[in-house]
Amino acid sequence: MTDCQTQKNLAKIILRMRNIPEMPSTSTERKIAEPLREILAPYSVGYRIKLLGQLGSRRFQERLEPFGLTPFHWVVLCCLWEEDGLATCSIGEKLQQVGGTLTGVLDRMEERGLIRRERDPRDRRIWRIWLTGAGRELENILPPIALDLREQAMQGFSLEERQLFSRLIDQAIANLS
Repeated sequence: MTDCQTQKNLAKIILRMRNIPEMPSTSTERKIAEPLREILAPYSVGYRIKLLGQLGSRRFQERLEPFGLTPFHWVVLCCLWEEDGLATCSIGEKLQQVGGTLTGVLDRMEERGLIRRERDPRDRRIWRIWLTGAGRELENILPPIALDLREQAMQGFSLEERQLFSRLIDQAIANLS
């Protein structure tokens, strides 16, 4: 018996133990059993959420390119528009990002004159991030672009469906956090 045959036999045993129907063995019969179909790409919810994120990010990137920005710059700016002068670690916590990734993004934003960094006078270990005039000006320019993309993505959804979709996404994130 080859390794491939052994693996197929083990898979059949595991499926039987879990009461999951076997996948048909021939390509002409290959209609995925419903319980399996729900977890396989491209049918799974996880895969479709990933695809939605990629498409949204790609479209947003296209709209941010004329400003020399990325979606990651956008989310940092959003944090600072809400509360200027945040500590670097606070931005990282809000965005659930690791320090090295955020540091590079902040470096580029500082080079472009969108932010400035200052040490916290009470705790010299902390760097606070402040918007510059250029970073503040983008608050009037970028949100309408984001709203337009959101409207495109949510076209055909009622207000109630949009709210439900948002709550369901929040719950799924909370479940995995």
